[in-house]
Amino acid sequence: MGRVRVHLPPLLASYTGALREVDAEGETLAEVLEDLDRRFPGLRFRIVDEQDGLRPHIRFFVDRAQVKGLDASLEAGDEIHILQSLSGGL
Repeated sequence: MGRVRVHLPPLLASYTGALREVDAEGETLAEVLEDLDRRFPGLRFRIVDEQDGLRPHIRFFVDRAQVKGLDASLEAGDEIHILQSLSGGL
């Protein structure tokens, strides 16, 4: 398995003890999220819904390219940025 660097938005950093960058292992985004959830319980549920789909307000970028599925392949040294849009209004 390859080690990757994951950059988290501020709202998700509450699960990691305020860390905004963490290392994780996995060959796919799904495996990386499982690794993160083992270490930071509850984090995966904020990203993935009950049907294992990405929540609508979450975007993944791997080495600056947007990816849309949890089956996206990763290589050791990849940089993953998780972006979380805000929604709501008056």
